[in-house]
Amino acid sequence: MSDGAASGAGSAGADLRAEVVDDLATLVAFPTVSDRPVTAIAAFLAERFEALGFHIERFDDPVHPGKTNVVCTAGPADTDGIVLSGHMDVVPTAGQPWTGDPFALRRQDDGKLIARGSADMKGFLAASLQGLAALDLRRLRRQVVLVWTHDEEVGCHGSAHLARTLASLDRRLPSACWIGEPTGFEILRKHAGHVGVEVRFHGQAAHSAYPELGANTVVAAGRAIAALDDLSRQWRLRAGPEPDVGSSTSSGVPLNVANVHGGSAINIVPDRCTVQLGFRPLPGMGHEALVQELQACLDAVRLPDGTRLESEVLRVTPSLLTRAGTDLERLLVPHATHPAPGTAGYATDGGNLTQVGCEPLIFGPGSIKVAHQADEFVDVSALQSAVAQITSVVRGRCMG
Repeated sequence: MSDGAASGAGSAGADLRAEVVDDLATLVAFPTVSDRPVTAIAAFLAERFEALGFHIERFDDPVHPGKTNVVCTAGPADTDGIVLSGHMDVVPTAGQPWTGDPFALRRQDDGKLIARGSADMKGFLAASLQGLAALDLRRLRRQVVLVWTHDEEVGCHGSAHLARTLASLDRRLPSACWIGEPTGFEILRKHAGHVGVEVRFHGQAAHSAYPELGANTVVAAGRAIAALDDLSRQWRLRAGPEPDVGSSTSSGVPLNVANVHGGSAINIVPDRCTVQLGFRPLPGMGHEALVQELQACLDAVRLPDGTRLESEVLRVTPSLLTRAGTDLERLLVPHATHPAPGTAGYATDGGNLTQVGCEPLIFGPGSIKVAHQADEFVDVSALQSAVAQITSVVRGRCMG
């Protein structure tokens, strides 16, 4: 290679780094905390990918204004190509000790790019913009579908809505599905789900000088919590459908009593109390049987006279268990830090996307260990690697 050629290659690499960093700076500047709209970032992504040659669809949430999913498609329809997927929302920054504006990208001398969402997971969105820009979409032999969702951070609501909508339209997505969560370029093929449940206790208020005239719901909740603690110990011994499917902190099904709210004043017998709890079904394990066990546990509680309870499933984020040895896994292995796929300790949109034909794998730049923290960051070198990986994998799957 001549000196001139080497210089040109170096210049192209520098341009690539600058462009992907610029895109990340734009994306993190949208303050898409989950209680805010995502319409502005959705419009930006739609415009950019439409300019590359993608057909754009937006699936608005009819109940929650400002919430939308963006689906971009290119290539021959009804061909089993690839899905690239990520969420547009981020977690809050309030109360965290950030050393600068969380929504203004800062680059350190060591290559760290600091901002909310830099790792989780707008870095993957920025890399997708640049990685797909390097391809001639007119040469696609299989379809490329981009799925950008809302409200992943608060229960994967966007992907759940999208999966229901696509299923109602009898639409399937390609089986190869790459979810670009920050895994440090480790391939993950499974994770637990998450089910949120609220238990409401009803009783009778009375003056605390005459407690016999009332029905104390806080006492009722206490008895139920004790029973749930016993159930939690049983579930921690629960095995999954295959070896090594537990999270990094539990070998069984974790159950967490998360918060309790009851009573209004110290001199009033409380007539209302609410308990919220969550549990995590193991990969490949449905949640319905566990909900029935939970309800049976609550029904068996000996409540104080005059009190009653009712329970409601607030949300369900499905678990994920993708089979080993998929074509996407084969394409990702050369780029991975470990050849054998592992288990994520957190839930993703993958569980919902399996309902429309996907076999998701989780793989992306950055570390989940810095996600959700102050001064969250991704390395510029990781972004550059992700750009090259996206180009390579999409070319291998859809243009080979």
